[in-house]
Amino acid sequence: MNHMPLRDDTASGVAETQPESEPRPDPAVLRLRAVHRAAAELKRGTPVLLLADAPLVVLPAETAGARGLREMAALAAGPAVLVLAQWRAAVVLQRPVLPDGPAVAWHLSPLLSDPAVLHSLADPTAAQILPEVPEPADCPADAPAALALTKLARLLPTVLVAPARPDAVERAGRIGLLTVPAGDVLDYPTAMAADLVRVAEARVPLDGAPDARIVAFRAPDAGIEHLAILVGHPEQAEAPLVRIHSECFTGDLLGSLRCDCGPQLRGAIQRMAKDGAGVLLYLAQEGRGIGLVNKLRAYTMQDRGLDTVDANRALGWGADERNFLIAATMLDELEIANVRLLTNNPDKVRALAACGVNVVQRERHVFAPNGINDHYLATKAERFGHLFG
Repeated sequence: MNHMPLRDDTASGVAETQPESEPRPDPAVLRLRAVHRAAAELKRGTPVLLLADAPLVVLPAETAGARGLREMAALAAGPAVLVLAQWRAAVVLQRPVLPDGPAVAWHLSPLLSDPAVLHSLADPTAAQILPEVPEPADCPADAPAALALTKLARLLPTVLVAPARPDAVERAGRIGLLTVPAGDVLDYPTAMAADLVRVAEARVPLDGAPDARIVAFRAPDAGIEHLAILVGHPEQAEAPLVRIHSECFTGDLLGSLRCDCGPQLRGAIQRMAKDGAGVLLYLAQEGRGIGLVNKLRAYTMQDRGLDTVDANRALGWGADERNFLIAATMLDELEIANVRLLTNNPDKVRALAACGVNVVQRERHVFAPNGINDHYLATKAERFGHLFG
């Protein structure tokens, strides 16, 4: 319940009690919080002001609507351009691109100001209604930060950007739009991963591993939670079994036959129980970091003939967008420095080693194809270098 300030009527006059001193904010937490909020605004179709040497107004093509376009125009000093991740541009233009090439920008014609057209340019699973190739434009210097913020929102990385008016910060405040520094956006994945802390722990007996515990981790911005499933007491082992497992709603929970995630999850826990101890790091990085909605879109593209790598790229994402510093930070918090990594993916070994974790051995973790995921497993071996032998 809210109360009015207490009053002290004295002979010298009426005086109100002084408010308690406000807590001093942690600048690092404020930076994380600003990025987190800005990503949430983009999901709602609300533009964000990206602060940089040349500030930009940013609005994702996927969520752009009439209101968002009007709000964007209120802050813009000039016409917007449409920026696409290079892989998505290659699909739309039907031409090859450099693997690590720059983003591609197009001028907006009246047609490209139509939200339905913008959405079709971002999403290859939507009806394609672009009648002609748009006119190319110079890509703004801070376009990578705009794309990065769009990806943090788990939106398709095709985004409208426009130069901001000199008074854009003031105008943004008046109409309730958020501002965020471009540098904080680019630093967010590392800062979020490095600042994870333990927030909860409970004993959760599992089928085949009755002595299991689950420890939850969260960044200071109170964002996405990641989980560690501890079997036995791995913190007491010299080099316990460890598996980095990215969440897979379709495979882990529903038993999808399109992947091998469910068998890998359950098989890892069973093997740890047999070994006496282990840690399964269950990371909130669905679809190799692109999110569940985009993974479903990628499945649609796979049904049209693409493999898992090219399906992700057709959406504008990289083949693997995961951040393994999250796993290293969790292991550090669990006081586990030496691991036997249960994986077929040599990139995980290299990523953990680069983060300071001593991988004393890679442990093979293979499950037979089921007749539906055969091509998926072959793609893992051929294009990701997974070791199934």
